[in-house]
Amino acid sequence: MVFIPWTGLEHLERHEYELLINLSIRPEAAELAARLRAGDKIGPLLRDDGSQHIRGDWQLYRAGLVHNNRYNRFHWADLNALDVIPLSRMAGTTFEEPRTLADVNKVGLFLGASEAAKRPEPSFWAGLMRELLGRGLRPVLFGGPAEVELGREVERLFNGPALNLCGRLGLDEFGAVGQTLSLFITPDTGPMHLAAWTGLKCLNLSMGNVAPWETGPYPPGHYVLRADMDCARGCWACSRERLECHAPFEPKRVAALAARLAAGDGPDKLGKLRLPGLALYRTGSSLDGLYHLHALGAAEADEEWALERFWTAWFGERFGLWDAARIQAAWTDVRTVAPEAAREMLVHVPVMSRQFGHGLRTGSLLEESFWAESPVRLKPLTGFAHMYLQNNGYSRPAWAEVMSMLERLAALGA
Repeated sequence: MVFIPWTGLEHLERHEYELLINLSIRPEAAELAARLRAGDKIGPLLRDDGSQHIRGDWQLYRAGLVHNNRYNRFHWADLNALDVIPLSRMAGTTFEEPRTLADVNKVGLFLGASEAAKRPEPSFWAGLMRELLGRGLRPVLFGGPAEVELGREVERLFNGPALNLCGRLGLDEFGAVGQTLSLFITPDTGPMHLAAWTGLKCLNLSMGNVAPWETGPYPPGHYVLRADMDCARGCWACSRERLECHAPFEPKRVAALAARLAAGDGPDKLGKLRLPGLALYRTGSSLDGLYHLHALGAAEADEEWALERFWTAWFGERFGLWDAARIQAAWTDVRTVAPEAAREMLVHVPVMSRQFGHGLRTGSLLEESFWAESPVRLKPLTGFAHMYLQNNGYSRPAWAEVMSMLERLAALGA
């Protein structure tokens, strides 16, 4: 792999490529992807008229998750791969689980995140440090240049002996120091992913407007702690007056879990922990080889579970990952576990049919408010349909395609 900065683009333009994959959402990246010569291209490309066109079913699906990821259970790493890597190869790929250093008592704490809503407050970190010390664990503070002041504030509130490395390490040094830690406690951040890939066991404090199914630590054997709230199961932007999902993260609870993880306790023991208001998951793979979060402790099948499974099966079938038997089985689960959800979805089919039918005839909907007013349970379908139409210029074949998606749903109901 060769890294080329924006100042070195002339080197890219000298060659023709077999495949080009654009994983960026930046317009200058779409312009560059359109300009370079390649046999095939995946991801956003800039059209001559200045608009973007997204190549690849899964890249288009990922773009449609913006403010619409309630039922999505595909990790972004998998979405970045599925357009170009066969599912069978993904299923045959294995990764080592993180190491357990039971004789090491140092625990890393990464303090920051890209947004304040995605990380704990300084008072939490200070309280966690006290609880860790009380359990014989030595906390080490980590952060980049943006966390230097935050590290000082945590130190001040803690008012005790602490090793503060905020702003003092490059990424290579961070990777090396991480080899000396028994555990890394972190919000959803870039350094979390780096730590996970270097084999450092991670406990992801998943809070705020993140979705661990999409951006949690990818290799198997890491742990995710998330508020057990309805809105926390699929969150893009918080709509509440305050961040209620932060409240269950109490230092004492997190420290008790951290001590078990540092000691090397496995999923069976960890699933017996009482963590009121929180849900604990372990990263792993599904039978298909895709990312999966395994819930620890009792997890009953409910409406959310049924709809997550259904929409995963729906898009997997739509894009050729598996056959129709899976989506039929998932729809049976929806009817069994959440009959009211199944009824609402089918009742809305005639409404969607009128709108899409009008689009097929005229090129536009009866009411543009249709997209925003669609039931939440149907947002995965209507959201993707909206993105698909935009991506294909609202052409007649595009309207015919979204109508075929609707017909597929109606056939399940029949």
